[in-house]
Amino acid sequence: MRGDAVRGHLDALLLAVLESGPLHGYAIITAVQERSGGALELRKGTIYPALNRLERLGLLRGDWESVGERRRRRYELTDAGRRSLARERTEWDEFITAIGSVLNPGPLSGRAT
Repeated sequence: MRGDAVRGHLDALLLAVLESGPLHGYAIITAVQERSGGALELRKGTIYPALNRLERLGLLRGDWESVGERRRRRYELTDAGRRSLARERTEWDEFITAIGSVLNPGPLSGRAT
């Protein structure tokens, strides 16, 4: 799938994979890839700025955890993030309905032949 396919939908993807609980960056990348059946591959250079932005907006909360000698940032949804995800899902449903109606029109009544 084209790399620009997620443009405009990255926030929703990140919020959705964090809905089930906190994850660190690499786990978020892996979750998106697994949920998409390998069709979506996010890069670190793409998700970390988005995660930082979502955190600044109050949609995510991040904290540091230690794993052995390493520290990694773990992200989780806030209540505002859950509300935003619900809105994103509603907007997505409306979008795919509208696009589907154009790409796959049903029989039109009164159509001239």
